[in-house]
Amino acid sequence: MNAKEKYIYMTQEPIPHLVCSLAVPTIISMLVSSFYNMVDTFFVGRINTSATAAVGIVFSLMAIIQAIGFFFGHGSGNYISRKLGAQEMEEASLMASFGFFAALIAGTLLMVGGLVFIGPLARALGSTETIMPYAIDYLRFILVGAPYMTASLVLNNQLRFQGNAFYGMIGIVSGAVINIVLDPILIFGLGMGIGGAALATIISQFVSFVILLSFALKGPGISIRWKNFHPSLHLMKEIARGGFPSLCRQGLASVATIALNVAAGAYGDAAIAGMSIVSRVSMFANSALIGFGQGFQPVCGFNYGAKLFHRVREAFYFCVKYATLFLFLVSVAGFLGAPQLVRIFRKDDLEVAAVGIAALRFTCISFTLNGWIVMSNMFLQSIGMATRASIVAAARQGLFFLPLIAILPSVFGVQGIEMCQMISDILTFFVALPLALGVLKKMKAA
Repeated sequence: MNAKEKYIYMTQEPIPHLVCSLAVPTIISMLVSSFYNMVDTFFVGRINTSATAAVGIVFSLMAIIQAIGFFFGHGSGNYISRKLGAQEMEEASLMASFGFFAALIAGTLLMVGGLVFIGPLARALGSTETIMPYAIDYLRFILVGAPYMTASLVLNNQLRFQGNAFYGMIGIVSGAVINIVLDPILIFGLGMGIGGAALATIISQFVSFVILLSFALKGPGISIRWKNFHPSLHLMKEIARGGFPSLCRQGLASVATIALNVAAGAYGDAAIAGMSIVSRVSMFANSALIGFGQGFQPVCGFNYGAKLFHRVREAFYFCVKYATLFLFLVSVAGFLGAPQLVRIFRKDDLEVAAVGIAALRFTCISFTLNGWIVMSNMFLQSIGMATRASIVAAARQGLFFLPLIAILPSVFGVQGIEMCQMISDILTFFVALPLALGVLKKMKAA
């Protein structure tokens, strides 16, 4: 499909079919990626409780890596989709190369800094003395993969925002399958323990990177070229405009995870392990929602750039309706099946299970609200309303969660930790509601 055909498809295809055709590959990518993270937790859980907790500790570093990747990926991708909608190909091409190489450089700086200060980094992420050896073992490998992990996220998002989500899916799923196969071989077969889980992750991520890069160099859409890498204040401002909400969301998710680990650490490794399991289960359920929203984003960006505001509104409400229904069904299933889900990971540790079951049930109570929260964030981000999008992005894990995790445990003990996310989601919903509605009303009047 050439550029003209792509433009016609993105601006004239009926919204339900268009969103679903773009969302299916991203949903598959997100579910498979999330599944292999759960597989990591499952196999590491067979080592011991401290190793399981270490996965939760390092998860906050993974969130930092994702924050960098999404900052450059969403920032450049949003700009690219709007420029393609406005049929300004040269500007879109310059942004594609700038976003990719800038992310690669940022990931390299993170790798070097992390490896030099790996001990202090493990402590800062919330490691206890018993978790520390496992966390360092895991961190060492993950940091080595940071440069191409950040760059992979940029490539995947740029392909997606051009309406080529299928190609991104191939790269992500291929790496995930390799990770699942390598986990038991490296952890148990070669006796590498938790380091084997981390090595499996960075090998699989490298495979994804190579596949995605091959599509970016020779595949459909805009090509990545070193000769097009022209750093400029204009391009950086546009990346910040489109990517800052993602940086808020993912960066604060990392800070929130660190704060969660520190708060849970006061109640022992079992509390950290229990909350780590809930984080992975919640992330798996949330990944389908994110994938659906990622199918909406290029539709939103293209049609906003083409000034077809009625299609933007139609796509938003279509996504909110079906996302909310899906999340309601998932929440009911998660609440009723919480004991079975948590015990998959640590069935012999009753203390871990008790924390995990309670936390998962609290999370399910408010989970349905994420349909509006996530779609509002993606909608505002895709049309370049960075301030509103950043407020929504920052609210859930920053503005509300961080104060709650500092206050509630001192009042309710470990139960205060378990209910933090639920209360944060409820408060965030009431922030996101007027921010999105105000823009939607203006579009209707335009």
